[in-house]
Amino acid sequence: MLTIPGRPLGGFCDRASRRQFLRIGTLAPLGVAGLSLADLLRAGEPAAGRRHKSVIMIYLPGGPPHQDMVDLKPQAPAEVRGEFAPIATNVPGIEVCELMPRIASMMDKFAVIRSIVGATGDHYSFQCLTGRSHQRQPPGGWPEFGSVVARLQGPAHPAAPPYVGLSPRMQHRPYNSGKPGFLGPSCTPFQPNGDAREELVLSGLTLDRLGDRGALVRALDSFNRQADSSGMMEGMDAFRRQALGVLTSSALADALDVSKEPQAVRDAYGYGTEKHQGDGAPRLMQQFLAARRLVEAGVRCVTISYSFWDYHGNNFALCRENIPQLDQGVSALVADLHQRGLADDVAVVVWGEFGRTPKINKDAGRDHWPNVSCALVAGGGLRTGQVIGSTDRIAAEVKDRPVRFEEVHATLYHCLGIDHLTTVPDLSGRPQYLTDHHAPLPELA
Repeated sequence: MLTIPGRPLGGFCDRASRRQFLRIGTLAPLGVAGLSLADLLRAGEPAAGRRHKSVIMIYLPGGPPHQDMVDLKPQAPAEVRGEFAPIATNVPGIEVCELMPRIASMMDKFAVIRSIVGATGDHYSFQCLTGRSHQRQPPGGWPEFGSVVARLQGPAHPAAPPYVGLSPRMQHRPYNSGKPGFLGPSCTPFQPNGDAREELVLSGLTLDRLGDRGALVRALDSFNRQADSSGMMEGMDAFRRQALGVLTSSALADALDVSKEPQAVRDAYGYGTEKHQGDGAPRLMQQFLAARRLVEAGVRCVTISYSFWDYHGNNFALCRENIPQLDQGVSALVADLHQRGLADDVAVVVWGEFGRTPKINKDAGRDHWPNVSCALVAGGGLRTGQVIGSTDRIAAEVKDRPVRFEEVHATLYHCLGIDHLTTVPDLSGRPQYLTDHHAPLPELA
């Protein structure tokens, strides 16, 4: 892990005080010892004509209410069905919540999974990001999906880390991501941890100046002198080509700079708010656009955390506040991928750690319900325009086709061309299967 401090920051949405930094995982097997600056600069140039597969994983911290989004039960008793009505989509027979008209209008580009099972009931991103339970982990812990991809496939572009985590730091720590598990620091994601443009600073060189190659050379020379005088150069073999490839190219900086997009495109995604919702994430709409730009730049896996969904009280008012913007951001992303010819190359999944109780509580909320949850899937060359699985009349239990987290992960690996029966060694050298033998969903793959 390479961390380069920058100038002090002011206040954040969570009122935390911290310094700007650039954190880059050591993501490639070749060290930079013996490489000239010219070699490094050449490593940062884009590769012409190269195509790669990517995954964008959108995590909804807190557990979204499945029966108020994609599995409405209008015939259920009033204390179950809630306040929202289902609306028809452009796929006959599929309905979603009235607060999701954009996704409804393009349901042919989505698949809905209504029958996810196996949730532990814990408030964490772990199960979505690893596909595993936190219980009975091997030494070092299970790695996140993006870390496995970084290990198995490495970078698709010298200036783009294979795994980027756009999620901000959240107050409830188990919501946070970026853990490579037993794969170690070499598979840690690049994490801007907040406003990515403002946090990328190298020896005083901001993103606004990264286009100045002369200034970049001077900044790198300054860094090398400081590292040499501190003895850091003795360990330079740990600073991999990928880490300095990021520093010596404007590709990643450009990808994170959504202001380069036409205003109409930015408006289509929306803007949201930088204020953290509950102890979860902000509603940063432009991060969906940044994710699209990152996969175009060569990133293989991008993770996003969006808003806060733990609605023990005031469920319906909070849904009215949050679901329409999620609808806008996700639909804009998927439409954009199709318009740019990326729909077969980039898979998108939207999900949370569990569902919500069928019965509305005395505070007009829904409580934790690990028995069943839902997901939206798009892109990746998958078969969309369908619903997988169903629940009983009150959306409490799976009626048919239970789907496990591991099966969704196996499907995502399939989208990247990775066999789910592949193994990676843990810290003891024991081979660990990626999804514990769970295969990709045949309905999708």
